[in-house]
This record gives sequence, structure tokens and C-alpha cells, in this order.
Amino acid sequence: MEVELTSAAAEVDFSLFALFWAADWVVKAVMIGLLVASVWSWAIIVDKTMLYGRSRRAMNKFEKNFWSGQSLEELYQQLSDTETRGMASVFVAAMKEWKRSHEQGASSYIGVQQRLDKVLDLTIGRESDKLEARLTFLATVGSAAPFVGLFGTVWGIMNSFQSIAASKSTNLAVVAPGIAEALFATALGLLAAIPAVIAYNKLSSDANKLNARLEGFADEFSAILTRQLESRGQ
Repeated sequence: MEVELTSAAAEVDFSLFALFWAADWVVKAVMIGLLVASVWSWAIIVDKTMLYGRSRRAMNKFEKNFWSGQSLEELYQQLSDTETRGMASVFVAAMKEWKRSHEQGASSYIGVQQRLDKVLDLTIGRESDKLEARLTFLATVGSAAPFVGLFGTVWGIMNSFQSIAASKSTNLAVVAPGIAEALFATALGLLAAIPAVIAYNKLSSDANKLNARLEGFADEFSAILTRQLESRGQ
């Protein structure tokens, strides 16, 4: 009996490709969906890691220039005609509103301050959206992928029981393929979910730190402009 089971198991191909091609169409759909989700998750992870690195370097460079003693007008002229991101975008947006208010002869200190605060908030919101875009996909994959894989597992086990009932045999060659397919679906679900969860936590933390730097700079810059308003008698 033992020899029979061994020979039956040897006839079954348990390679990953063989398990995929032998799987039921529902299990195949689950596997393909999980693979696509995993690939897209890794694409987001790489893209966000590079984006956050560029954002940190851009913020460091801008802060160095901003606090170098260079006049705000000179710095604005340098940045106004170029594509900006992060702190530079916040600075340019606030300076545009500042200059527009003075060119129009705004007489209300409170009105200018309110407009500046509004511009700063809107610009920070846009920059935050860029930093956090597509992170929710990682969270969705991290939470849903194990359950999708579990669905494929349950479906594969159901197929195994149906094969047992149809063949009226518990031979390993009858049971093993369906069980292997089911476990393969579970493995793919975990393969997609684990990196997505880890990356989401890390990238969310990085995005929050960058947003905090933006908000901190906005507060400092708002204070600088407020002092200038007061000195000009606004």
C-alpha cells in the first residue's frame, strides 16, 4: 500500500506552473488577481520610495537656500518660472498671494493674513495628496489579499472533495493536486499581503513626516510674512 501511494504521488507534478495550469478556472482567476496585485504593489512601493527620497532631498536643498540669507524676492524669482514641489511649491504659492495682495493695494491686514493661510493650507493639501496617492491600494491589498487567497483555498478544497466523491477513492493522486492548488492560492495571498502591509506602514510614516515638515515650514513662513505685514503697517 505504501509503495502504491508513493508511486501515485510521484506521478503528480507539484511545480508551481503545473499547479496553476491544473487549477480550476476560479482558482486561476484568484491566482492571477493576486499576482497582479502583488506586482502593482511592488511598483507603488518602488515609486513611492524614490518619490520620498527626491522629496526629502528637495526639501533639504530648499531649506538650505531659504535660510541662507537670500532675500525672499530673489528666491521667488528663481523658483517662480520652474516646476516646484514640496516646500518650494508652498513658498511660491504664498509669495504669489503676497505680491498679488500688495499690487492690488490690500488694506486689511486680517484679510491678507486669511488669504495667505488659505493658500498655504490648499498648497499643503495638494502636496500631501501627491505624497499619499495610491497608498490606499497597499492598505487594501494588505487587508484583502489573505481573504482572497483563502477563497481560492476553500474553492480548491471543495474541488478535492468533489474529486474524491466522483472517483470514490482517497488515493493521494486524487486528493493531492486540489489540496496543493488550494495551498498555493493561500501562499499567493500572503505573498501579496505581507509586503503591502509592511510597505504601507513604512510609507505612511514617511509621508506623515514629510507632511509635518511642510506644515512646519508653512507656519514659519506665515510668521515671517506676518511680521512683514506688521512692519509695513498693514
